[in-house]
Amino acid sequence: MYIPFNQLPSHARLWIYQANRPLTDAEQAEIKPLLERFATEWSSHGKGLQASAELLHNRFLVLANNETATAASGCSIDKSVNFVRELEQRFGVTFFDRTRLAFLQDGQVTLVGMSEVKEKVKAGEINKNTLYFDTLVDNYGELQEAWPRPAGTSWLSRYF
Repeated sequence: MYIPFNQLPSHARLWIYQANRPLTDAEQAEIKPLLERFATEWSSHGKGLQASAELLHNRFLVLANNETATAASGCSIDKSVNFVRELEQRFGVTFFDRTRLAFLQDGQVTLVGMSEVKEKVKAGEINKNTLYFDTLVDNYGELQEAWPRPAGTSWLSRYF
């Protein structure tokens, strides 16, 4: 069962996938109905999930499920991964590269390789107040309250 993204309960579980490039307006227009259809049809052991999906900041694909209604099983999570892989193939984008971190700088999402973070901090290009899109956020409430969040309040705090 599809739930509009903005009507998710704060405890809804999230899976955030970061694109390796911005999605164009045309791509987003084509992807959004696919997301809604997937969320509508997404199920766990034959029982429909109370799910939603959204594209944020032209870069992030977010899948969500109200776990108190029906928990996502391993098989249903596998279905979601397969769906995201299909989107990758169809649109020539990568959603599974976890080696690049996303920051909001000058109103734009910028990606920084994990191996470059120390250099960027040392050069002052990233500091504890630089906004960071933590893809490890796992619930809707946290996404609404602190996403992006200052890098110094994330696991990146060890660099400052």
